[in-house]
Amino acid sequence: MDQLARSSRHAAPGPWRRFLRVLRYRLVIPILRSRHSEEYTARGIMIGVVLAFTPTFGIQMILAFVIWVGARRVLRWDFSLVQATAWTWVANYVTAIPIYYLLFVTGQLLLGRWNDISGYASFLVLFNDTFGEGRGLWEQTRTAARILFLDWGLAMCVGALPWCALIGWLGYKLGLRFARRYRAIRAQRITGRAAG
Repeated sequence: MDQLARSSRHAAPGPWRRFLRVLRYRLVIPILRSRHSEEYTARGIMIGVVLAFTPTFGIQMILAFVIWVGARRVLRWDFSLVQATAWTWVANYVTAIPIYYLLFVTGQLLLGRWNDISGYASFLVLFNDTFGEGRGLWEQTRTAARILFLDWGLAMCVGALPWCALIGWLGYKLGLRFARRYRAIRAQRITGRAAG
C-alpha cells in the first residue's frame, strides 16, 4: 500500500498540473527572479496583457518585440520583453475565441449595432466553419483576413479599446504589487538570516 502511494506521487502529472507548472515557470518565476525594477517588470506585464486583448492572435509575440524596439529607440521607455511576450499567452488556443467574442460584442455595442449581436454559440459555429478542417491554408488565411478586416474587424478593434485600457491598467497595478510584495518578503528573509 505504501509502495502504491509513493509511486502515484512520482507518476506523470495530469494536464491540469502541467498547465499550472508551465504558468508558474513562464509567468511567475520571471517576475520573482527579475533583477530590474518592479516598474520595469510591471510595464512588461501590461504590454503583454494589452496585446493579448487585441485581435492579433498569432502575431502578438512579434508585436511585443516590435513595440519593445520602438519604445526603447524612439520613446526611451523600457519594459521587460520576457514578461511582455510571456503574458501575451493569456490569449491562447483555449481563450482566443471567448476573448474575440467579448471584443466583438463590446465593439458592436459601442458602434450602436444593438441588433447585430450574435450569440456565443452562433459566433462559435461561424468561427469553426470559417477556420475548421477541410480548408487549405491559403483559403483559411484569405477568409480570416476578410472576416477580421471587413466583417468583424472594426467591431473587434473598437471593442478592444476599453478592454485593453482596463486589462493593461490591472496588469500593471497587480504586477507591480506582486513584485513589490515579493521583494519586501525576500528582503525580510535576508535581514532575518543575517540577524540570526
